[in-house]
Amino acid sequence: MANNQTLQRIKAIQARLGLVADGIIGPATLTALENIIGQVLGQPEVAVAHQMKISQKGLGQIIKFEIGSKAYYNRKLKSPVWPGGQSGVTIGVGYDLGYHSERQIARDWKGRVDDADLKGLLRVSGIKGRAAKRKAASLHHISIPYQVSQEVFLTRVLPDFAKQTKRAFPSVGALPPDAQAMLLSLVFNRGPSVANNNRRREMRNIKLLVPSGNLPAIASEVRSMIRIWKGKDIERTMTRRRNKEAEMIENARDESILPEAEVILV
Repeated sequence: MANNQTLQRIKAIQARLGLVADGIIGPATLTALENIIGQVLGQPEVAVAHQMKISQKGLGQIIKFEIGSKAYYNRKLKSPVWPGGQSGVTIGVGYDLGYHSERQIARDWKGRVDDADLKGLLRVSGIKGRAAKRKAASLHHISIPYQVSQEVFLTRVLPDFAKQTKRAFPSVGALPPDAQAMLLSLVFNRGPSVANNNRRREMRNIKLLVPSGNLPAIASEVRSMIRIWKGKDIERTMTRRRNKEAEMIENARDESILPEAEVILV
């Protein structure tokens, strides 16, 4: 039991928190204290179950799809850009602010960019297309170091998209790591939807094929998606990406023959 001096201190803290100053450290007091600590020190990292096993080679390919190289990143992508189409303002390794909520953006970037810059990023949350193009120019003063972009991608973005990939293709974890990586790349680029419409036809087919582990058929569906971008400004880019994903899926090596260091849990 707390002595009188300690009790008074607890009551004083509760009063400052706007709580009933009863001296009892119950759920309301603990929650208020946790919120204050979280604001000052950041939220604690919570251990999460790994969704997928991807290859180091596959991870490198995803990063290459998104930013090309470190040198190219530093020349062209260090500041917010608009990739075109229905994209939003994009930062880091393919981090599209148009498809992230303010809460997600704050979670992922707070403490990694200046508070003033973070406010600017939050203002373009959910904005896509031509409106995002106009906004990107106003944020060009923001500069995100390559190392920071990698940290956010590996610790925040990749685990989120691994979950989405697992939801889209529930049996994906049984595929070889290269194949898992390329389906993660696909979801990272296109989203996880397997909706019943013509644009998502191949995604639905892949979902049906994944349980059988039929890699050639999965690769064929990935290549078939190229039809979606025929005649569009990004046809060449999407053709190159889908063909490379399909190639890696076709040639994916079984996990048992890969060195442990080449397999990454996400």
